[in-house]
Amino acid sequence: MGFRKWLITLTVITCAIMELIDTSIVNVATRDIAGNLGATTDEAAWVITAYAVSNIVVIALTGFLSNKFGRKHYFTFSVALFTFASFMCGSAHSIGALVLWRFVQGLGGGALLATAQTVLVETFPPDEINKANGIFGAGIVMGPALGPVLGGYLIDNFHWGWIFYVNVPIGLLATFLSWRFIKDIKRPVGRVDYVGIGLLAVGIGGLQVVLEEGQRKDWFDSAFIVTTSIFAALGIVLFVVRMLRQAEPVVNLRVLGNRNVAIGAVLRFAFGVCLFASVFLYPLFVQSFLGWTATRTGLLILPSSLLTGMTMGGMSAAMRKGLNPKILIIVGFGFVMAYEILTYQLATPQSGEWDLFWPQLFRGVGFGFIFVPISFLILAGLKGKDIGQVAGLGNMMQLLGGAVGLAAINTFVTRRTSVHRLDLLPNISLANPAAIARFDGLTASFLRNGHSLGEAQRMAVGTLEGIVSKQAAIISYAEGFMLLAFVCMAAVPFVLLARFRKGGPAVDLSAAH
Repeated sequence: MGFRKWLITLTVITCAIMELIDTSIVNVATRDIAGNLGATTDEAAWVITAYAVSNIVVIALTGFLSNKFGRKHYFTFSVALFTFASFMCGSAHSIGALVLWRFVQGLGGGALLATAQTVLVETFPPDEINKANGIFGAGIVMGPALGPVLGGYLIDNFHWGWIFYVNVPIGLLATFLSWRFIKDIKRPVGRVDYVGIGLLAVGIGGLQVVLEEGQRKDWFDSAFIVTTSIFAALGIVLFVVRMLRQAEPVVNLRVLGNRNVAIGAVLRFAFGVCLFASVFLYPLFVQSFLGWTATRTGLLILPSSLLTGMTMGGMSAAMRKGLNPKILIIVGFGFVMAYEILTYQLATPQSGEWDLFWPQLFRGVGFGFIFVPISFLILAGLKGKDIGQVAGLGNMMQLLGGAVGLAAINTFVTRRTSVHRLDLLPNISLANPAAIARFDGLTASFLRNGHSLGEAQRMAVGTLEGIVSKQAAIISYAEGFMLLAFVCMAAVPFVLLARFRKGGPAVDLSAAH
């Protein structure tokens, strides 16, 4: 049993990391894809959106689909589908084909995340549940962090198709191991509620489209975004009403009647905002303004991700000894808040590796403190039949939080950059002696390079405006980190509302086997 347990663990964690890497690996490749396939940047952006939409919808349905088709069959099929779609993505010769196969890849990938946690919880004995959650948590933190770095390395050194081909050998091995070792668990379910699934797809899928495309289309100034938002809102409302009226819903929203499950969903949402938004901001800042390569960025991020995994192991031991998970979660958000504030203060054009390395360790420790205790609060006392539903709901809330976080932080940074640029432009007026001296120095430099006086002056003005734009962007990115600190602060009161009783109920797997 020991060897089989760790083989299953390796398989499902690899699949979860692979799925999460693919949520962000394409972000650094859209320009290469657009150029290679003769598409516009907006068309290439749908490669990201298609995956996100199908992924989040399937995650919400994972508990139902796993019960209907059996854990082993559903997970193995999903790995195989994800792997095949990855190959087809890498082989695509048109943007339309790539978007289609990314949508299919998301259908397979959605199951890899939620089902992985359920498989781990049901594989480990009840007294090792926190260890299972710690292992899973380390994977979900590493995935988003590694995506842009791995994508950047593959784009820099190989064809863009390799960001998809890299999944194929891993996926083939995972497919075999899943079929061979994962225990099949199948529970009776009612008839398939196609109307409910359709409403979920319209509601959550539409919301994801709005979040992914909103900034590129200038939000509600776009008729497309307004129309999609209306359909998404209607879809979500009708979906919730229908799920609460169904005897056997495809997504059991009644589990939110459990206070800890509801609070845990909010905390997973906040965790997703902080995880995905910080992973988005940090590489973009150091690569855009400090000139770091993708490999260098990855080497600075990786230690904090590994530290998260080690910290989660410590949290598992602390939970077994009865330490209050609410305290651990608050401390975790405190560490992440410290990271955001430190990075806000240190994000300057003069920042070096060591300046930004140490704050990363705070983030790594903080994420390690947060995930396992939240999972404990959510899963404690649940019956086996609810574990899959709650795991799927929690993972959906985390990805939804990530989507909201990315959309919000991207919009915030873009708009604050415009504000700061307008504030800084007056500093390069003729009334500023320092600006005049800099202008004269730049003009003289361009004249020495053989340019005419008129050309040299225009180039000097352009250079000064470029410096102002860069400074405005750096200030805005720093403020983005501070905004995430406020998200951490806002999450703490919800932790205090959770219930914890030392020696209380553990996860009940009696209905799982």
